[in-house]
Amino acid sequence: MRLSTIGLACTLVVLSSASVLATSVKIGVLTDLSGSTSDMSGSGSVVAARMAVQDFLETNQALKVEVISADHQNKPDVASNISRGWIGQEGVTAIVDVPSSSAALAVNEIVRSSNAVFIAATAGTSDLTGKACTPHTIHWAIDTWALAHSTARAVVEDGGKSWFFITADYAFGHTLESEASAVIKSLGGEVKGRVRHPFPTADLSSHLLQAQASGAKVIGLANAGGDMIASVRQAHEFGITKGGHQVLASMIGTITDVHALGLETAQGLLVTEAFYWDLNDDTRKWSARFEKEIGRKPTMMQAGVYAGILHYLKAVDAAKSSHAGTVVTKMKELPTEDKLFGPGKIRMDGRKIHDVYLFRVKAPARATGPWDYYEKVRTVPGEQAFRPLHDGNCPLVK
Repeated sequence: MRLSTIGLACTLVVLSSASVLATSVKIGVLTDLSGSTSDMSGSGSVVAARMAVQDFLETNQALKVEVISADHQNKPDVASNISRGWIGQEGVTAIVDVPSSSAALAVNEIVRSSNAVFIAATAGTSDLTGKACTPHTIHWAIDTWALAHSTARAVVEDGGKSWFFITADYAFGHTLESEASAVIKSLGGEVKGRVRHPFPTADLSSHLLQAQASGAKVIGLANAGGDMIASVRQAHEFGITKGGHQVLASMIGTITDVHALGLETAQGLLVTEAFYWDLNDDTRKWSARFEKEIGRKPTMMQAGVYAGILHYLKAVDAAKSSHAGTVVTKMKELPTEDKLFGPGKIRMDGRKIHDVYLFRVKAPARATGPWDYYEKVRTVPGEQAFRPLHDGNCPLVK
């Protein structure tokens, strides 16, 4: 299922059956419907938003909820223009999803002084709950700090003491490498070296051969998307991970990346995610509903859209208001509880806290069916997975 409309992609209006509507809200899913992150967000995020509204209204009929969506094309200026129009002209009260950190930071600044809530579910930058935090922003799912720290901590504690990094040569890659390296060294591990590659690039052969020659147990991939996929594919072609002497650990890999690679190529890859469809009965049941709508399993980002909207609606109902400041305050007061991420909380800086998991991609012979890709290696408790509250320099933290 792929929506390609550049502007308004779809509209869902759900009306309460109550004779008097206490509050009306309008949710805008601002996402990537046509580009490089459309599989991890995109039309699946729109479906997840619709499911959250439907599930909330099954037990609460006091709201009128409208969901719209648009394609920001992974461009900050497009994201800004859509957001301004939504808030100023269309009455949108919450903007959700927003892949691409640059686009998310642009939206973040718009909601800072606007009467709208921003629930970031796909963007990775931890600045959203750090120096760029706002009173109206909530960051769900995961972020760059959690990816680097949780992956490094879990892999080192599982025996992966020596590392070599293959890093995308821009700020995002540098941050992942730096954060992970600090954790590795603090736990008694060793970083044997690193090599940086242009972004994007199709040929990582020389970088992989340097990593292989280093003798490091773990090759850390501080890159994403096509670069990460190319790294894993070429490592498999060169036989680098054959025999288990070296393993690949992706700082930011998703189930859709594994799906694109296939188990034969991706087997043994270590990834950190905050959600997996096969974690428990609740995640399996919800994911089956999602798959029926869109034809594939959900990503943790799409799960984050669902859970974030569900908590937003609970807060609107509890506050009896759609005013952004009032709702965000209530979102932070209420403990989070949903079937996808389990119990958790939202901190003062807007960071949603929940457990994350280190997974190993299965060998083809161990898979029991379609999308059966992961085996859980370790659970990282939420309080360890995310940056300590007072380390982020968020102005909201006193």
